[in-house]
Amino acid sequence: MPGPLSSPVCLTVIWFLSWSLRPSRAQIRTDEVSGVQYGRLGSNVTLACGKSPTGIPVVWHLNLSSALPWHKVTSDGSLVLLHVDHSAQGNYSCYDNRGLLLHSVKLRLGYPPGLLSISCQVPNHTHVRCSWVESVKTFLPAKYNASFRGIGQDWRPCILNVARRHCDVYHPAFWQPIHTLRIIETNGLGSETTYVQFKLHVLLKPDPPESVLVNELEGYSKRLIVSWNIPSSWPVHDAFPLVFHIRYRPLGSMYWSEIFSQESPVVIFDALAGHLHQVQVRARDELNSDSQWSEWSPLLLVRPWEVYTTPQPEEELEDYFVPFITKPETSTAKSHKPVLDDEGNLGLVILLVLFSVVILTTILSLIFVMWVRQRRRDHVTKQELTSMVKMKSMPI
Repeated sequence: MPGPLSSPVCLTVIWFLSWSLRPSRAQIRTDEVSGVQYGRLGSNVTLACGKSPTGIPVVWHLNLSSALPWHKVTSDGSLVLLHVDHSAQGNYSCYDNRGLLLHSVKLRLGYPPGLLSISCQVPNHTHVRCSWVESVKTFLPAKYNASFRGIGQDWRPCILNVARRHCDVYHPAFWQPIHTLRIIETNGLGSETTYVQFKLHVLLKPDPPESVLVNELEGYSKRLIVSWNIPSSWPVHDAFPLVFHIRYRPLGSMYWSEIFSQESPVVIFDALAGHLHQVQVRARDELNSDSQWSEWSPLLLVRPWEVYTTPQPEEELEDYFVPFITKPETSTAKSHKPVLDDEGNLGLVILLVLFSVVILTTILSLIFVMWVRQRRRDHVTKQELTSMVKMKSMPI
């Protein structure tokens, strides 16, 4: 006697449930991808249909679509993508001839790492920061390992900040003549190691002086006073003294004047009175002549002290009102003052002219009298000579 499961109704229910529970293509989501495969841009990439029996035809989809990049399918069901570009990235899935999912994989494309371009900064004797730039844009996530050592020393880690592409070493062996930094970059297509050597005492470059101020010096029209603080990143001022370079010039001039000092503040004695001046300060390790100067502090503008006088009313009237007067204004004490001043000035000028005329007339008169007297003397002398000649010619 046939059991209940062999009845047509039960068989129909079982077939329906098996069909509805079969994984459909629309149910394949990103989180169902079994792994990640990396490929090199521009090359041929082979994706294996992992569970495919040999000789069974398979169907490949990209991101749930049957549209695929330029490709071919091998006899074992592998998908070969030819000369891939960025458009070939995505989630690939292979199915058997009944539509069952056999395998899925996420494809990421890029390049293997290349050598890095590394530069290091030494803002003080206790800190080194090295940063890098990729020489090859890989388009792939990468991991880095960085280490640092002096000659004959063991490698010590350089503390990484991958997001900002730099690493830090604290309290390096500054007395060592040469140090080496090693950075290893690794991604899904390989790894590359970059080495760089440098001298800490040559790279030593302080940060710029901070809180730079330039003020006028009251009562002195040719002096300015410049003050600053040492960089906050520079440790123990007494152990590692800095020398400071101050430069200044009148606004618009091509030439800087310079002062060197170990202490703040500094007084500038030869500022140009009444002119705006540009002032900047920078610093360097005083004991290490091979070290570098810091960058200049931000440019400051200041004018030396000068006597400020309240503008006279007549100046205001002349500068602002006179050019626009079209009719006489109402008489006020203020409006009479310029007229009185003009009359006083005119009288003074007339007196000076008259005095000059009198002086000139007196001088000319004296010259004329002296000339007349000289003529008379010459005439008398001539008569005397004539008389003497006549007397000599008379017979005795």
